[in-house]
Amino acid sequence: MSGHSKWAQIKRQKGAADAKRGQLFTKLGKEIAIAVRQGGATPQSNARLRLAVQRARDSNMPFDNIERAIKRASGSQDGASLTELTLEAYGPGGSAILLQALTDNRNRTLAEVRSVFYRHSASLGESGCVGWLFEPKGVITAQVNKVPGEELALMAIDCGADDVKVYESAVEVHTKPQDMETVRKALEQRGVAIASAELLQVPRTTVKLDEKAALQSLKLVDKLEELDDVQHVFSNADFADEVLEKYQE
Repeated sequence: MSGHSKWAQIKRQKGAADAKRGQLFTKLGKEIAIAVRQGGATPQSNARLRLAVQRARDSNMPFDNIERAIKRASGSQDGASLTELTLEAYGPGGSAILLQALTDNRNRTLAEVRSVFYRHSASLGESGCVGWLFEPKGVITAQVNKVPGEELALMAIDCGADDVKVYESAVEVHTKPQDMETVRKALEQRGVAIASAELLQVPRTTVKLDEKAALQSLKLVDKLEELDDVQHVFSNADFADEVLEKYQE
């Protein structure tokens, strides 16, 4: 389990500023558009769209916005103009970075990403250079409310989870990609509050960074996520708690 994943939990708990939330809705709209292009506008028969809509709802995207994104994509070329892009890079301290983007201009996106890498001690690599360090997983974040974290973790394993990590106010549940929806529904039926459920790239192994490299890496991830075309950034860096606290200050 990478420290970056823990950082993502902290950012969720802090909540998004209005500007960031608007940017997030734009990114979610792109994901919905490309899902419609690939599998049609009916969530029941389109697993990718179903997951995109659920993620949008988890992020408090208004239902009208979701419906509008589906209708626009099914009645225009919105989805067709988008290209999926996966980039691999070497980050500060020898960490690995995997970046997923949806773009209507590949050259623009590459230029923007390269610029951020250059300014934060990272470099773009060849396809396949670090991708093997990650594996696809369903990642469900369950809120610790009435059910204690350890009890919730056991419940998740009962429901078919592969692995769980317990934090102060949340439990992160890892599943096989094809099992994520089933495990989510089983947890919800038991009264568990789900904060999010996504298909993500999880590092097979992690690297510990010194404080300087860790702070550079955190800033790099934040700057990459601010780019409009970037959907996800994954890192195998393991951040110490004191580094995360220092970065938040």
